[in-house]
Amino acid sequence: MQKEIRKIDALDYHSKGKPGKIEVIPTKETKTQRDLALAYSPGVAEPCREIEKNPEDVYKYTAKGNLVAVISNGTAVLGLGDIGPLASKPVMEGKGLLFKIYADIDVFDIEIDTKDTEEFIRTVKALEPTFGGINLEDIKAPECFEIERRLKEELNIPIMHDDQHGTAIISSAALLNALELQGKKIEDAKIVVSGAGASAMSCSKLYLSLGAKQENFVMFDSKGAITQSRTDLDAMKQQFATAREINSLSEAMMDADVFIGLSKGGIVSGEMLLGMAPNPIVFALANPDPEIDYETAIATRPDVIMATGRSDYPNQVNNVLGFPYIFRGALDVRAKSINEEMKLAAVKALAALAKKPVPEMVNMAYQEKNLAFGPLYIIPKPMDPRLLSEVSLAVAHAAVDSNVALKTNIDWAKYEEELQTRLGSDDNILKVIINKAKQYKKRVVFADAENFKTLKAAQIVKDEGIAIPILLGNPKKINAILEENHIELTDVQIIDPKDDSNEELRNEYGQILFTKRSRKGYNSYEAKKIMRERNYFGCMMVENGEADALITGLTRKYPDTLRPVLEIIGVEPNVKKIAGMYIMLTKRGPICFADTTINEFPTAQELVDITLLAAKELKSLNVKPRVALLSYSNFGSSDLSEAKKMKEAVKILHEQHPEIIVDGEIQGSIAFNGELLKENYPFSQLVNNAPNILIFPNLSAGNIAYHLMMELGNMEAVGPILLGLNKSVHVLQLGSTVRQIVNMVAIASVDAHVKNKRK
Repeated sequence: MQKEIRKIDALDYHSKGKPGKIEVIPTKETKTQRDLALAYSPGVAEPCREIEKNPEDVYKYTAKGNLVAVISNGTAVLGLGDIGPLASKPVMEGKGLLFKIYADIDVFDIEIDTKDTEEFIRTVKALEPTFGGINLEDIKAPECFEIERRLKEELNIPIMHDDQHGTAIISSAALLNALELQGKKIEDAKIVVSGAGASAMSCSKLYLSLGAKQENFVMFDSKGAITQSRTDLDAMKQQFATAREINSLSEAMMDADVFIGLSKGGIVSGEMLLGMAPNPIVFALANPDPEIDYETAIATRPDVIMATGRSDYPNQVNNVLGFPYIFRGALDVRAKSINEEMKLAAVKALAALAKKPVPEMVNMAYQEKNLAFGPLYIIPKPMDPRLLSEVSLAVAHAAVDSNVALKTNIDWAKYEEELQTRLGSDDNILKVIINKAKQYKKRVVFADAENFKTLKAAQIVKDEGIAIPILLGNPKKINAILEENHIELTDVQIIDPKDDSNEELRNEYGQILFTKRSRKGYNSYEAKKIMRERNYFGCMMVENGEADALITGLTRKYPDTLRPVLEIIGVEPNVKKIAGMYIMLTKRGPICFADTTINEFPTAQELVDITLLAAKELKSLNVKPRVALLSYSNFGSSDLSEAKKMKEAVKILHEQHPEIIVDGEIQGSIAFNGELLKENYPFSQLVNNAPNILIFPNLSAGNIAYHLMMELGNMEAVGPILLGLNKSVHVLQLGSTVRQIVNMVAIASVDAHVKNKRK
């Protein structure tokens, strides 16, 4: 089940750091006076003159072609109603964020302070020179119909009111697949629609385009069934007025094949479902409470195919499956509008995608073993990476074929390849790690539980199902911190290693340590006494199988925290030394930095060992390793010892591990500059294989590099990940953030699963 979002967490999320969720980032160099002279005066005059001569050049010299406006007046926001333009801004920023992360489309959100239809239309029309497309959002009916109609007629850029067409497109794809599974044809289906707002009208009209018959519809608004005998109907509702005299929703649902709910929760009973035709289809899309809850529907009619608007049930009808990819396709071929053909192309692409084998990362994301086309999977999942290429490509094709595209000379194979790589090649590694952790749900000990950040991270880990937290510390202190900071963390095990009630367990653990270290500086008394320390106690819990992983180090120096780990857990078989690695999440994809925390001056053989450990870790995350051993030298250009050491390590790796893509010694700039590398060193294994693992000649180089990347490059770092330990223990950097702790818990859970599987 979906966890309820706490108010304080939502407010903190939107207010921390820079307020809001979006920012503008330059796409050109701006570091020198010459850069600024080119960007603004006097250089900017040249593209201005070119655009004046040929207006089409605006797409060549500006961001217009990848810029969408999300525009609202705040009259119909989510489930909040008419809250006004100012209060709607967080929603519009959120919509912009979704455009960016799902389809790499830039967005300005624009909130217009008017309810007057004509003034709204005039304002939006005046913005046409700025944008490549316009997404109308959260505008109440019936004004939204007229606003969209007029703007589509009067502007020459793609426009879509997502509240109308988004749900229509997604539900249409789901309906086609549900009808197929239930052995029914859309032209024969009797359809009941609860709701007559913008979304319900658009859904019904699109179903007609797919072959549904108008006479087979019964639609309800707030006053009841929309029948031809009513005299209060506008033109939109008259289109769906039935000749039948229907007195109730229950009556309408007798022998109906399909129920579409776009109204309010709890209006459909199990008894109503029993009256429907065999193999019914129920789309209860009211949010957050469906017209009939999922459990009741399934229990009442085992033959039903059910969809909702919620993410915690199968078959979520989610608009994010549509709008980013529809606009992506429309923008890429410079469509003048989003027409019926393009919407139908999106419908068919979504329906077809649901029938294809589901990638492993999607199964992991939703904690499924094997999603496959059927009653519980009739539409793709929002985190399916294929949506961008499949849906956008279909929409772009339809725009060209229906003559609304201004750009028609398309190399379709190349375009499809561009779509597949548009969002980078990181394989959403952080999502993969977290989703794997959710799948395994390991027991993770938090050694620094008397700390606000640790407890906040534990709350998130528990709420999100990433792991089962176990807290080490004084219960009174922990509970005081929880209460003071309003952290809800119930039903979590708290163990105080110092408490007298744990003396027997301390003695048991101490005896195990004494057996391990009896000739290495410990006597029996010392081994038992040291178990009062949380790091030793936590390590022993993992070693003894009473927990799967340990997270520690938030409030202690790294070497001090590492000592009990090495004394109790030890290294994997055939591993001589452990190493530390950070994963930097970059636009190029995940890049691993090793060693960044352990080995000060590794030898050539130790560099080989570090490389193998890092490569094994990346493979466990479903990423193929490509390794660069970095230096100030390129392939023998220096005879100094540091460069020769890297060269020797590469030679060993080439001879003993030819299966790994690895090369060096090489400068960092050359390793990532494909053209320069190909031109000067065409023999290198890194040509056309940009590295995702960087091995450094010494600890200082690696540590400095990742810190600079994290701070100056404003990149997220996951780590440090300890490589080569016999069991899953990870030592945080002093002062890690809550987010970094959560990420490390996910890493620790996955690491525990991998290590247990090997054994």
